[in-house]
Amino acid sequence: MNTTQTQGAAKANQDVAPDFDAIVIGAGVAGLYQLHRLRELGMKVRAFETGTGVGGTWYWNRYPGARFDSQAEIYQYWFSEELYKSWQPSERFPAQPETERWLNYVADKLDLRKDIQFNTRISSAHYDEQTDLWRITTADGKEMSARFLIACCGMLSAPIVERFPGQASFKGELYITGLWPKEPVDLKGKRVAVVGTGATGIQVIQTIAPEVGSMKVFVRTPQYVIPMHNPKYSTEDWAQWGARFHELKQRVRSTFAGFDYDFDAGPWAEKTPEERTEVLERLWNDGSLALWLASFPEMFVDEEVSEEVSKFVRAKMRARLHNREDLCDLLIPKEYGFGTHRVPLENKYLEVYLQPNVEAVDCSTVPIERVVPEGLQTADGKVHEVDVIILALGFDAGSGALTRIDFRGRDGRSLKEQWGQEIRTAMGLQVHGYPNLFTTGAPLAPSAALCNMTTCLQQQVDWITDCITYARNNGKKVIEATKEFEDSWVQHHDETAAKTLVVKTDSWYMGSNVDGKPRRLISYIGGVGNYNSQCDDLASKGYPGFAMR
Repeated sequence: MNTTQTQGAAKANQDVAPDFDAIVIGAGVAGLYQLHRLRELGMKVRAFETGTGVGGTWYWNRYPGARFDSQAEIYQYWFSEELYKSWQPSERFPAQPETERWLNYVADKLDLRKDIQFNTRISSAHYDEQTDLWRITTADGKEMSARFLIACCGMLSAPIVERFPGQASFKGELYITGLWPKEPVDLKGKRVAVVGTGATGIQVIQTIAPEVGSMKVFVRTPQYVIPMHNPKYSTEDWAQWGARFHELKQRVRSTFAGFDYDFDAGPWAEKTPEERTEVLERLWNDGSLALWLASFPEMFVDEEVSEEVSKFVRAKMRARLHNREDLCDLLIPKEYGFGTHRVPLENKYLEVYLQPNVEAVDCSTVPIERVVPEGLQTADGKVHEVDVIILALGFDAGSGALTRIDFRGRDGRSLKEQWGQEIRTAMGLQVHGYPNLFTTGAPLAPSAALCNMTTCLQQQVDWITDCITYARNNGKKVIEATKEFEDSWVQHHDETAAKTLVVKTDSWYMGSNVDGKPRRLISYIGGVGNYNSQCDDLASKGYPGFAMR
């Protein structure tokens, strides 16, 4: 074959029509909106969802007490004022069933189900360099192709399941919080063990404590907690929030964490001790995450400020535990500062440990060794006999949902293998070497952890959609982050993170909860407003750093 024929064959390959213009993985908050936006462009698009229904996080996490801790008025879609006003939340922080109903309402309102294939897990996605298409395979062996592939897999959707040897040997009931069954689970009068005291474990513990016969909580890392203030919302209340739709829509895009509140208290150094306490008391009493994300940003970078704020929270917790030294020692953090871990909201969580049927087991000094048929065996040889084990072990955050799919980019490179050595992205939107693969909720963007998720996921979906639109309008079919741009973003991300105390703390933010996971702050900590400005700047300049052809 001569040169002209070879070039002609290559061009013919590149002109192969894909099955879909775009495929979206996931039907949660991001996936639903991404499907909607791509359909608006007139693209042939299909979303694939492992579950039997929409909701993502709010489909899978149906454990007792599950609810979000972003206020209902800002945990919202912002593309439609009518959609915002037509759904009536029952309270400030709705529980999982209501949130799942809301996302089903959105799917029905936008007629999205006809383009979603449920009960379908994507097992692999390989980039075909001859055709510039993605070849996608489902777990049941079905194959399809797409020009663009958008992974909306969720930042907390890869639950840690196998943590202890012998789990399959347990004679009782064993549940994973992130894979909780749809069928009701009856815990009344049973002996229950809960392993894990992060945000999820706390919600489970405080919810089931009144009904179980006895409960052993295995505590390894204590958490700073804030009591949730969760008033009911009337029709009149929601009408008032609806009147502020445009104000809130703009506000959440500009704040540090994508909420409607921000660090507006003024510099720590310019306030008297009494003024500082007044700010902390006011935000504590708000019963939201404002104490963490709207008090004093100096707590993230200055050890003295961190310690002062931490002392304030410790004192609040100590009073609720009635100064019980045994419980205070076990349940109040001392090894890290307030805000360097994820801060949970709770409802009488600490008071649970004052109940006679609840025992806190210190597994930081005597860890759980294995699961045995009768229950949990700790390193001292003791067997804690129970009827039910609930594992609230958290997630392989940010990266886990993507590495559990066999993504192969140019030259056959494996995303799982690359991220097993070093987790890198270009603003959490693309990874160099994987053309036309876009990501939401991925590492090195605020959406991986440090954001009101609806704010950040929508921003990323809009940016991705606009980038694809720009490429199509300019006759381009392939978009890929350059190595130079990815390198510069990783450097900026690390330099920003290194200034904070967060990187000095072991937590899932740093990947510390997953054995062998490369250590890097999973989320960009430069602020949502700052991140959005940088994304907008790239778009206004024609997407430099994202090569198109």
